[in-house]
Amino acid sequence: MTSPSGSTIEEAQKFLDEHPEIEAVDIVLSDVNGIGRGKIIRRHELMSIYQGGRHMPISILGLDITGEDVHETGLIWDSGDGDLRAWPIPGTLVPLHGTSPARAQVLMSMYHLDGTPMSSDPRHALARQIELFAQKDLHPAGAFELEFFLLKNERDAEGRVQPADAVLDGRASGKTEVYSVDHLHGMEPLFSDIYAGAQAQNIPVETLISEYAPGQYELTLNYRKDVMQAADDLVQLKRLVRMQARRHGVTACFMAKPIQKYAGSGMHFHISLQDGAGRNVLAEDTEGEWSPKMLNALGGLAATMPESMLVFAPHANSWRRFVAQSYAPLAATWGVNNRSVALRIPAGDVKNRRIEHRPAGVDTNPYLVAATVLAGIAKGLEEKLDPEPETTGNGYENAPKLADAPADWRSAIEAATASEFLKKALGEDLHRTFTEIKRAEYLRVARTVSELDYHLYLHEV
Repeated sequence: MTSPSGSTIEEAQKFLDEHPEIEAVDIVLSDVNGIGRGKIIRRHELMSIYQGGRHMPISILGLDITGEDVHETGLIWDSGDGDLRAWPIPGTLVPLHGTSPARAQVLMSMYHLDGTPMSSDPRHALARQIELFAQKDLHPAGAFELEFFLLKNERDAEGRVQPADAVLDGRASGKTEVYSVDHLHGMEPLFSDIYAGAQAQNIPVETLISEYAPGQYELTLNYRKDVMQAADDLVQLKRLVRMQARRHGVTACFMAKPIQKYAGSGMHFHISLQDGAGRNVLAEDTEGEWSPKMLNALGGLAATMPESMLVFAPHANSWRRFVAQSYAPLAATWGVNNRSVALRIPAGDVKNRRIEHRPAGVDTNPYLVAATVLAGIAKGLEEKLDPEPETTGNGYENAPKLADAPADWRSAIEAATASEFLKKALGEDLHRTFTEIKRAEYLRVARTVSELDYHLYLHEV
């Protein structure tokens, strides 16, 4: 059978010939939470996957954050939990740095047995949005930023997480070492392995930053002309960082808000549009006036942001990130060179003009984020939506009156469930899968009696 993903047996054979040391391969498919689900296969099994795909149960896309079935998705017993076929994604078969015995990794995508895309696979939602733009001779380009924490494996005496000590010499720091280059030196062995792994996997990792909280870091990725490749980069980089951190005896944390009194971790998405001639259609004209397409794109993103917030903040913890003066704006504001707004136009050359979409936390699925952002831009272009006036200065205080965003996780679930825009952006099947999984996770959290409950009420009421 011809691979519907475009993968070829020649790619697999070339890889095996070039890497005789590889003994096993991780085959990884991203579910709606961005969790890598799949298997580890032996070397001799790889060619068969490129020749005929690999059967996987349909339920793998209907799991909640804990790996439990969510029956309301319709992906479990309604279909008898039958097998579908996962196929390799071209260009993602890569060696994993530092593994012993040597392993490789390949990203997968789910298809029906007849080769049609499985509509609850998040990657297919992004592919559909990219194709809709291509039909208009527009081509999204972009890159994600990866913010995360490096933590000790052990909690403190009160059960709280702690910033990891330097892996170089064990030096501890509980300070906000923002932009401290000397602080980065303490993590040099770990980040050297991350960079080596990124090179082996062809992930264009660039700048390393010590971020705005103890133990928080950021890695930037080079811009991709293909926004699907940008999302694949982010998926692979998160897995790489997590694996290398574990090998160095620390925990890489991708929760949106792991430490109460400090800023959380975002996954800022930089997005631009090129026409068929390679021109940036968001760039302003020779007189410095904003492109109508830039204004319409901002208008579409602002108009759709309230009902899309579940994509950008999909977990209970996600909503703890939205605190004033914490670089996580919730209102659908825009501005130039202003980090207190949700839709930032970075300073820089006109030819590189882009929108930095800032609401999403690092705990999100980049395929869903990119698909939703593209759909918002498309709506703005089609309906010629203009944004509210630019927000200047402190966006937390100076924002114009905008449509109310959901105030919490439950409100975001309700807004997303009722959203016709999101249903169109993700497709009806994925929309149902995503919202039902989030509803099930909300109910799990709501009925859990936490340590905070005991602290507040056990001896008081």
